[in-house]
Amino acid sequence: MSTEPRPTQSRSHPWMALSAPGVIDEMLAEIGAPSVEALFEQIPQDHYRKTPLDLPPALSSEMELKRDLVTRLKRNETCEDNLNFLGAGVWQHHVPAIVDEVVGRTEFATNVWGSYQSDHGRNQTWFEFSSQLGALLNLDVVQLPVYSWGCASGHAIRMAAKITERKKVLVPQLSDPERLSVIRTYCQPQEMESAIEVVMVAADPTSGRLDLNDLKSKLGSDVAAVYFENPAYLGTIETGAAEIAKLARAAGAETIVGVDPISLGVMAAPGDYGADIVTGPVQPLGVHMQCGGGAGGFIASRDDETYVRSYNGFLVSIAPTLEEGQHAFGLACPHQNSYGMREYGNDWTGNSTYLWAIAGAVYMSLLGPDGFAEVGRLIVSQARYAAKLLGEVPGVRIVWPDTQFKEFVVNFDDAGKTVAEINDALRAKGIFGGKDISGEGLGVGQAALYCVTEVHTAADIQRLADTMKEVLS
Repeated sequence: MSTEPRPTQSRSHPWMALSAPGVIDEMLAEIGAPSVEALFEQIPQDHYRKTPLDLPPALSSEMELKRDLVTRLKRNETCEDNLNFLGAGVWQHHVPAIVDEVVGRTEFATNVWGSYQSDHGRNQTWFEFSSQLGALLNLDVVQLPVYSWGCASGHAIRMAAKITERKKVLVPQLSDPERLSVIRTYCQPQEMESAIEVVMVAADPTSGRLDLNDLKSKLGSDVAAVYFENPAYLGTIETGAAEIAKLARAAGAETIVGVDPISLGVMAAPGDYGADIVTGPVQPLGVHMQCGGGAGGFIASRDDETYVRSYNGFLVSIAPTLEEGQHAFGLACPHQNSYGMREYGNDWTGNSTYLWAIAGAVYMSLLGPDGFAEVGRLIVSQARYAAKLLGEVPGVRIVWPDTQFKEFVVNFDDAGKTVAEINDALRAKGIFGGKDISGEGLGVGQAALYCVTEVHTAADIQRLADTMKEVLS
């Protein structure tokens, strides 16, 4: 807000409500305020802008506005029009047409749905999502998705802190900075009474996996949980997952595992190696890559009252009815979240990503167990083929080879160019290179995180390798 005097209005702004001349003065007179500035007197003067924003002239018609927006949007380049190897939290997976057909139905896509008590069709679909995902995880309870994987992990850590009455969580040093930032936000500043201390666990430099000796040294009677991901942020597979869970349990801590659900056709379910609480993204399960949307995170656990009473969001369950052989679907334990208990609920919850639970239910029912195994095997083989071809390019080194599921770290220290320069050159040739992780403080040098999924063909991968040779020559 500028401290400059407010100019006299001569006409309404074409795209701003309540901007007609005299409206602001009428509102000030109605509430008895002498000026707009008086309404914000609690804001320190050094927080105000000293000069007005340098904005372009207002567009005078809807036709001009549309042309301006379309022109700006045309500057975007999509992963459909380019060959894409970006991942790191939102991945390019195939979405079957039937998923879009079901999600787009009016009873699901409209912004106001039926009540939780009466909308049995939607409740049944949510139940199917939770049931199918629970089967993949080998766990019994799956909450409806929250805003993101980071939010789900933050909620899970707070659940563990409530259950254990401890205030420390151990997290891998090689974590996604964005997800870690969300986790730190949920754990709150250390000055707050309910804060949870986040302690980083070192990685084994030879494998990228958790350093078990460092983990052992930091486990103690004050640790609420050990959080790790499998596959991890940098694509590594935690082969010592069962040992980590065993160490955590011996110290009285909860084991929280973050998992990409699309990997579970070829990897062990977290419930099989001792996970107490599991989180992960829902986007791989039939949700398109979207700018600012398409994300969501699930939370799952064993069917134990201690865990069920600690969830913050919505759980959908099944129950018999008065009619023999018929069943109904509805919310379970709804009073414990912020809808039922307001500020006393188990963390805050609100409108979330429930539409993606519908997409996930359709996607999982289409694939089935055999489909998940087939997709998983294809992703592993394609990703390792890509790592092999890139590793043969002069100046390129694959970090921790043969340990990845669909993502892997490519180092360019010997290439004589930065990742940013390489990605710019690739983009000029219609290829989105891997995510630049050289500035994330992970100790991997000039490196990028490359992602390969079932949408990539052998020809796509060969094109990447050939273009990389050209760019680095």
